[in-house]
Amino acid sequence: MKDFIKLLAEIVNNIHDMINAAAYETLGLNVTDKDLHFWIMGIIGMGVFVFIYLLSKWLSKLPFGITALSFLYTLTFMFVLVFGIEIQQALTNRGNMEFIDAIVGLWGFVAMFLIYIALIIVFLIFRSIFKRDKNKNVDL
Repeated sequence: MKDFIKLLAEIVNNIHDMINAAAYETLGLNVTDKDLHFWIMGIIGMGVFVFIYLLSKWLSKLPFGITALSFLYTLTFMFVLVFGIEIQQALTNRGNMEFIDAIVGLWGFVAMFLIYIALIIVFLIFRSIFKRDKNKNVDL
């Protein structure tokens, strides 16, 4: 996991340097690190916002759209949480920082969510059966 994080850090640092060099060479801007973070994170954030907004509008129109939105939001939270815990373990040397730990933790959430979905399906099936029986009794 440490090697993976170091690789990601190296990639981000190289992109950072390329953007900084491109801003200077093409626009003549000598941007500080804070300037670069302001603009790049602002642009990335707005791009993600527009994508999430459009996805949310579309999902909310589906029969189980709010459930899907809740799942996606929770899954995003879980990604941040499990990787935050793994990074914390590496920084404090408490526990083993392993990529597979994060993956297994995410699978735990997915497994519990699938159980939740199965229970909802069983509930909906029973509810439709009992509604059908009530309608038959009324017709007599």
